Amino acid sequence: MPNRRILSLWFPRLGAERVLRAEQGGISGPLAVVGEVSNTQVISALSAEAEAAGLWVGQPLRDACAMCGGLITRSRQPLAEARFLTALRRWAGKFSPWVAEAPPDGLTIDLTGCAHLFGGEDGLLPLVEQDCADMGLSVQMGVADTLGAAWALARYAGLEAGSDRNGDAIDQEARATRSRAHRRPVKGRHWTRGGAAPHSVRQPHSQVRVAAPGQAYGVLSPLPVAALRLDDNVVAQLNRLGLRRIGDLLGQPRASLGRRFGRGLVLRLDQAIGAAPEPISPARAPEHFAVRFSLPEPIGLMEDMMAAIDRLLPRLCARLEDRGMGARVLRLEAHRSDQAAEVVTLALARPTRDSARMRPLLEMKLESIDAGFGIDVLRLEAVQVERLQGVTHTGHAVATDKARARMNGGGAGNRELEDLMGRIGARMGLENITRRHPVDTHIPEKTAQVMAAAWSNPAQDWPHPRRPRPVLLWAPELVMAEELPKLPLRFRWRGRDWALARATGPERIAPEWWLDDPQWRSGVRDYWEVVTECGARLWLYFAHGGGASRGWFCQGAFA
Repeated sequence: MPNRRILSLWFPRLGAERVLRAEQGGISGPLAVVGEVSNTQVISALSAEAEAAGLWVGQPLRDACAMCGGLITRSRQPLAEARFLTALRRWAGKFSPWVAEAPPDGLTIDLTGCAHLFGGEDGLLPLVEQDCADMGLSVQMGVADTLGAAWALARYAGLEAGSDRNGDAIDQEARATRSRAHRRPVKGRHWTRGGAAPHSVRQPHSQVRVAAPGQAYGVLSPLPVAALRLDDNVVAQLNRLGLRRIGDLLGQPRASLGRRFGRGLVLRLDQAIGAAPEPISPARAPEHFAVRFSLPEPIGLMEDMMAAIDRLLPRLCARLEDRGMGARVLRLEAHRSDQAAEVVTLALARPTRDSARMRPLLEMKLESIDAGFGIDVLRLEAVQVERLQGVTHTGHAVATDKARARMNGGGAGNRELEDLMGRIGARMGLENITRRHPVDTHIPEKTAQVMAAAWSNPAQDWPHPRRPRPVLLWAPELVMAEELPKLPLRFRWRGRDWALARATGPERIAPEWWLDDPQWRSGVRDYWEVVTECGARLWLYFAHGGGASRGWFCQGAFA
């Protein structure tokens, strides 16, 4: 894109400064945020005072404590840092609508067509720096024509290219030269002439590095190859070959670089100089569905509140319909004249944007609102929404099939059931309304599972067992009878003596060998439908014994 300008923001002390902001001055002294890398506590962020003490990011905590006795440490919280970075992205939206996060500690802003609103780049960049200073954040900025160049300037401008090899380390010399090698004086000698590679010293924070339009090639050349956003192992391989600056790569044949180091190196290089596109994808702004109604005079009667709700609901449902959404959870806020607020929450059995179905449920919730000295503002918000599927028009043959209509959710009976669940849920909570769904298993007590009715559909096809199942099912209870597979004519159960009239069976059920169920450690079971002389229909089984004792048990009763 012609005249494209990208601003990259890097917050080098994001983790530590987030902690300082959260504790609001409760920390006095050098601060280090500590994370765990390979079972070792390593510093992930430092405050300015800790950096002044000579500590650095990536240093083991034990070494840092030895260097700085008064070091204050806090554990790293990646989720909190991610939320803080998201909040900074919303702040950066004041400068451009195209803002993207560059985890874990950066932002990328597309300034194309926006900088003139702030007096150009010369007026915008000091404003960004001042805002960060007001928030207590250290920031480094880079501006260039490409995202890669801006990213590199923000993080690596002013750094000398280093190497992972030290010319003074005798262990790194060839075996033939190791015997006659002597320590070379390196004072005053440059690292390119055999001297030791200098340590990278970062410039003071809160600096701006700007590449003039069309000058990305020139500003990238002196930067280290790590500024291309490469993997650490690729950077190490390049350094061992003496390719330490980006300028060393710009003159190399691309084909040989791709064969040796992979296409990722060539792609990053082309993106940095603008030969390959790299768009900025901003995060999608969350959709808010809320309406409010301000009253000229405070109200307190139920009829007046319902009249206000009758004006709010159509507006909210119209917004939901425009986006193809349905409300699942509603929140009604009643702001009183004494600055207090009453809040009620309504959960719906199914997502809907039908105001006629939501109105009676909201009316039930109004009973819990204390109007106090009067309510002057009502706010209705759909805090949880779901996308509604479009209605599929079917032919006459399908429309006459009631079962298929119910399965598609188009039957009037389903709507009545959902309204009933909504009314009951408004009283006792939707989580207390459940339904049973079939489970594909041959174990009797596991053939059904309990699910929340509001978040599940009615089961259509229940499996039919080979034999009838009892109406009542309980945990197996011991039956006093002879421990033989032959069905006993008399047995004792629950303190009573029972006589056998007739029986049907057996039905053999084996345990699920891939699951360790403590109740099925007795091995294979032979189930019998037993009718006693007094008319009771019981479900008995004989356990053949496995990891537990064998014998007769009663597990249920038929109608």
